Amino acid sequence: MKGKTINPHSAFRIPHSTRGIVSLVGAGPGDPKLLTVRGQELLRQADVVVYDHLVSPRLLRACPPTAKALYVGKIPGGRSVKQQAINALLIREARSGKRVVRLKGGDPFLFGRGGEEALALAQAQIPFEVVPGVTSAIAVPAYAGIPVTHRGLSSSVAIVTGHEDPAKAGSAMRWGPLAAASDTLVCLMGVGELAAIAERLRRHGRRATTPCAVIEWGTTSRQRVISGTLRTIAARAVEAAIQPPAVLVVGQVVRLRESLRWFERRPLFGKRILVTRASDNAATLTDQLEARGAEVEELPMIELVSVRANGLFRHAVNEMPKTHWVFFTSPEGIDWFARRLRPYRKDMRWLAGCRIGAIGPKTAAAIEKRGLRVDVVPRRYSQEGLLEQLPRRALKGKRALILSAAGSRDVLTTGLRQRGMQVTKVPLYQAVVPRGTAGRIRAIFQRPIDLVTVTSASCVDHLASALRAAREGARFRQLRFASIGPVTSAAVRAAGGTVAVEAATSTIEGLVEAMTRHDV
Repeated sequence: MKGKTINPHSAFRIPHSTRGIVSLVGAGPGDPKLLTVRGQELLRQADVVVYDHLVSPRLLRACPPTAKALYVGKIPGGRSVKQQAINALLIREARSGKRVVRLKGGDPFLFGRGGEEALALAQAQIPFEVVPGVTSAIAVPAYAGIPVTHRGLSSSVAIVTGHEDPAKAGSAMRWGPLAAASDTLVCLMGVGELAAIAERLRRHGRRATTPCAVIEWGTTSRQRVISGTLRTIAARAVEAAIQPPAVLVVGQVVRLRESLRWFERRPLFGKRILVTRASDNAATLTDQLEARGAEVEELPMIELVSVRANGLFRHAVNEMPKTHWVFFTSPEGIDWFARRLRPYRKDMRWLAGCRIGAIGPKTAAAIEKRGLRVDVVPRRYSQEGLLEQLPRRALKGKRALILSAAGSRDVLTTGLRQRGMQVTKVPLYQAVVPRGTAGRIRAIFQRPIDLVTVTSASCVDHLASALRAAREGARFRQLRFASIGPVTSAAVRAAGGTVAVEAATSTIEGLVEAMTRHDV
């Protein structure tokens, strides 16, 4: 770039041959929910995402299925993609007409080399935009309970890097002014230089008793905080084996941490929990666990697919005018039923003359969302509970239709027949193990799992099967399970596992409540 003057306006003149654009997006400090609204919008529109080491993989779920994700992370001490190669990649993809998101940890223009990438794009006349991110310099101390400014303690803050360009002849950091001028000092990427930084600050006038904190993996459930003083902090960080990414905070504001450490006081903080629900249903459980401080790994054990046509559903549709009761045993069944009705040019109104039973409140809510009234919802959310709730005398001689998953239990079918009903059970869908599960199992179990959530017997059976396929079958007996209810717990025990937590109420909320109360 040397010797060439860059016209900043030229970056927005889109050449006739392309409509590509690069968005430099700050991903925030680690917690995926700290991504900005604009950043999420761009991910949803992206053709290509070029992302860094510290970017949460969860953010990539917002991308279209057709988007290409390219990892260019730089790991301290490991192999890294050179910056020139990253610049060239962004230019090449944009010139091919792609909408490129360059997803960078923290803020792109704060020690993120975003300025270098923007200059390269401007020189190449590639249109770009910059979406600021929540910087770790502010967010990480905040999650540790340390405000970087506070009236009476700190009226100024300086943000510095602990990792300068190794190609420079000497340090450009003016430690003398830095040590004296700012009340709070926040140093990013300084783990390897921690002892040297502390010594320089003391040499230039900071008292050895100045409070300090080192925060590892800030804003995530892996967050660890080591406190000390300028004299002791380096030794304490070594003793605790602190590793990057970590942020150093120096100043009197560190004293507020004991009163303000809100994040680490969440009931499930520091616990690593595996969620095995189907991917399209996992978000509700994941969100609730993360809100309580857990680190959540998702390993969907269920993928719902259509069952092979065998004439049963067509017969059930034709017999609907003669049917008195229709029972749904899962919220998913409502959507599958509506989908299967379409080829017959019918919709949920076809159930208008029937009484409807739902296995639980979530299933009932899904039905009523379609405009139908539910007649029976049991107090115990199970097939046994549904049987208990039904009137015995009014069922004899009536016709019942049970709409469920293939392979589901026959408790309701048997119980209704014992009460004199004519029962037809129609499987609408079946649960299978998603593809690629074995590879994900090996990656997830590289670190210990505190608890595995299971919300159906199918989840349990599929997990046991997937572990065997990954040659990790013995691990099942070592895991501790959080079960949504007695039926699921029985499946865990039958497979040789240990139920550590069982929900008193068989709902996602009941499961989360049980886990929160239990000493995981």
